[in-house]
Amino acid sequence: MEMRDSYGEILLKHWSKKFSDIFDEDNYTAMVLEDNGEVQALFETFPYESPGFENEKFPRKLPFSLFVPRIFTEMKRFILSCLKYCEDLHLSSTEVDDMIRKSTNLLLTRTLASSLQTLVQKPSLGLTELVQIIVNTTHLENSCHHIEDFVHSITGVRVGSAHSAKLVGVSTFKDARNGTEAQIYSKLNSKIDEFFELAEYDWGVKEPQGRASRYLLDLIAFLQHNFEVFTNLPSKVAQTACMSACRHISSSLMELIVDKDIKIVTMAALQQFNLDVMQCELFANSEPVPGFRDGALQMSFVELRQLLDLFLSWDWSSYLADYGSGSSKYLRVSPGTALALLEKIKEERGHRNIFTSLSKQEREKKKLLETVVRQLRGIVNGQMTSTPRKRSRFLSASKS
Repeated sequence: MEMRDSYGEILLKHWSKKFSDIFDEDNYTAMVLEDNGEVQALFETFPYESPGFENEKFPRKLPFSLFVPRIFTEMKRFILSCLKYCEDLHLSSTEVDDMIRKSTNLLLTRTLASSLQTLVQKPSLGLTELVQIIVNTTHLENSCHHIEDFVHSITGVRVGSAHSAKLVGVSTFKDARNGTEAQIYSKLNSKIDEFFELAEYDWGVKEPQGRASRYLLDLIAFLQHNFEVFTNLPSKVAQTACMSACRHISSSLMELIVDKDIKIVTMAALQQFNLDVMQCELFANSEPVPGFRDGALQMSFVELRQLLDLFLSWDWSSYLADYGSGSSKYLRVSPGTALALLEKIKEERGHRNIFTSLSKQEREKKKLLETVVRQLRGIVNGQMTSTPRKRSRFLSASKS
């Protein structure tokens, strides 16, 4: 028994190297078959099934890359190696079947699973390669019943009999796919972060540029290109990736505008920032990935939209009067966020008027600003015992 186990470990180590080599050598690009000879060669190594495939014109493009037939072939070779070893042990067909199945399950759940986990965590893999790995593992999972049939063909023992263990390859490929999906979400957000490192906002600008920032337009173009590749993914995965990306962009934009290191923000800077948020909303509205309910993707940017609408319309009377109400049109704007940004606006106003005498209109605006800041601080600090329903004289003053 110990010798049998030792030989099994030797086989598993040998196939671990085979799997790693296959993954290293793959180009993670869908296979293209140029003629009937290549089609025949594929069918000899992998049981590909697709309606109408044999009637397609050449070249014929497959959904998976070369590592699918290569991995499938190596799984069968491993089983044959186990069988060859069993032939010298004078075992019954049931014992041979049991040994082969146990060894094959170890190959799938330990050796192949470990190799796949190492593969998907490679920093060199991009989004396109990760998408291809999901497609590949899906086809390998769907081929597991052929491995079952292969084992039966050489042992004569059917799965489900008293001594026959079921192969568990399906769970191996599902786990690999889950790990790959997580890597896609992570890499997508990391790539978004790279674009945001290029963001350059002049928060003290006096006039907006009148067009969206270059970095954001490039980011949206990048997402549009990659989401076209995501059409090969299961719809739920593609939708999750798209929603994750939009939420990450939204949170990154919010972090920019409430950054504590930014002390002054002009209204012109907010108008420029608004152009970028509008581009994000247009992108979300363009249905970059199909299957979303109407407005679902746009909700990623609703907090930013309400915040900017509040400041650009200077609608503090509505915000404070309706605060706490479920029908407020600024429901997603927290008092803390509003106060943090308003302090930057207040600081810009104060800095601007240090050396100039204030006109009556400017004094009213300054008084309005101070009133709003005071009431927001009261809400944030929990000092307001009731929601203000009556609009004050100051809050109905003209827009800044």
